[in-house]
Amino acid sequence: MAQIKNISENRQARHEYFVLESFEAGIELVGTEVKSIRNGGVNLKDSWCSIDNGELFVKGMHISPYEKGNIFNKDPFRVRKLLMHRKEINSLFGKIKQEGLTLIPLSLYFKDSRVKMQVGLCKGKKLHDKREDIARRDAKREIERSVKERLR
Repeated sequence: MAQIKNISENRQARHEYFVLESFEAGIELVGTEVKSIRNGGVNLKDSWCSIDNGELFVKGMHISPYEKGNIFNKDPFRVRKLLMHRKEINSLFGKIKQEGLTLIPLSLYFKDSRVKMQVGLCKGKKLHDKREDIARRDAKREIERSVKERLR
């Protein structure tokens, strides 16, 4: 059974977008990038995915340079290739072009020893949708607080 260890989560994506579907993709990395990720030096905020020439890429993802990497460190914001099956990429491309959806990285995690990325097929939220989510979250917190107080 595969062991999954979460590295980083893009919380802002769930606030800004409705996640319709999510997919797992591998990611092409260099050795020093993997070491930096193991130390927690990754940021998914403001990152997005695009399909260019039938290949899937993640852009805007920041991986901090590894301290002991010296000349082997790569650009922290370089474009990285995501690994998915051709059929999956083609179906995503069709959905993006027809329905006006976007691909957003939702989380980065280790599956056994490999780094995987969860990519979401997302639709942007309007301002009133965000307000409803905030109100729902606040109501949920209030309910949890009252339950905790009654249990004391």
